[in-house]
Amino acid sequence: MNQNEIAVSMKIPEWKCIEFRTKNKHFHYSRFTLSLLCKGQANTIGSTIRRVLLREVEGTCITHVKFHNISNEYSVIIGIEESIHEILMNLKEIVLRIDAYRIREGSINVVGPKKVTAQDIMLPPSVGIIDATQHIANINKSITLDISLQIEKCHRYIIQNPNNYNPKDEIFPIDVAFVFPIDAAFVFPIDVSFAPVQNVNYSIHSYWSKNETQEILFIEIWMNEAPKEALYEASRNLIDFFLPFLNAKEENNDGTNSLSIDITPSLPILHILNDTKRINFDQMYIVQLNFSTRIYNCLKKANINTVSDLLNYSREDLMKTKHLGKQSVQEILEFMRNIQIDSLGNPI
Repeated sequence: MNQNEIAVSMKIPEWKCIEFRTKNKHFHYSRFTLSLLCKGQANTIGSTIRRVLLREVEGTCITHVKFHNISNEYSVIIGIEESIHEILMNLKEIVLRIDAYRIREGSINVVGPKKVTAQDIMLPPSVGIIDATQHIANINKSITLDISLQIEKCHRYIIQNPNNYNPKDEIFPIDVAFVFPIDAAFVFPIDVSFAPVQNVNYSIHSYWSKNETQEILFIEIWMNEAPKEALYEASRNLIDFFLPFLNAKEENNDGTNSLSIDITPSLPILHILNDTKRINFDQMYIVQLNFSTRIYNCLKKANINTVSDLLNYSREDLMKTKHLGKQSVQEILEFMRNIQIDSLGNPI
């Protein structure tokens, strides 16, 4: 293999956002490209990332609603234009964002006359509203709309059991009973789709270059939040799916495990030194580095996902990282010295 062949094989594909449109605060469209790819790679990446975007990206929704002094879903509150069922459907469409997996509680306490929107929802600091203008109800008299909400972060779908309408039933969810006291009159569960990505499409452009077929992958994403963040989360999830294979062990005939085979795809340090200017450290993930599983898990729990994230940490910061010992910190610092870059990503 000559030097030119080595340079081509080590070339890292590049991606960029070439189009972005927004209809409103909860409807976004983006188009991305990934190039240059060898023949067949675009279809492999495109079909895989599409499935992960549609099924594994997490969203935040209102899953249970408690109305005070309401007897059933089809009750009518005098002074409010919408029925209880219509208000539930409006709450189902509210787009939220949460930074943790714990169940959160919100509330609405509004005195009319007033047009109630998502902006009127009182939330803890860890929960944010994507579009504060989303409609909930119209109050046309001097009455109070008092609602309690349960908010969760998950992925895929939840189809609620109709029996959950009775809070005194034994099968009423424990988590809901924890947030809403069991003597609270009526809690309405909502069927929700946590998937923020509404649609994904990909296409491939092939062309002939330097005696071989090369491909460009185009990915289109429609969703209620920023598509760039969803693409990042889907990529991280995809890497996590393959982590067990990166730590595989060879099994002997007697069923015992021999020494683990280190098949982690480490990046050649020499290549980084010789071509630092071409490397985008925001797109170089720590899973690509030859760190042990222990170090990788500690860094991931500290929300350090890329080399760029790692460069923002000093020795003192790393020593404060939970479960990261002195020897592990020394190994990380040795790696940072080897790539010979400063905090701005420039070669020393």
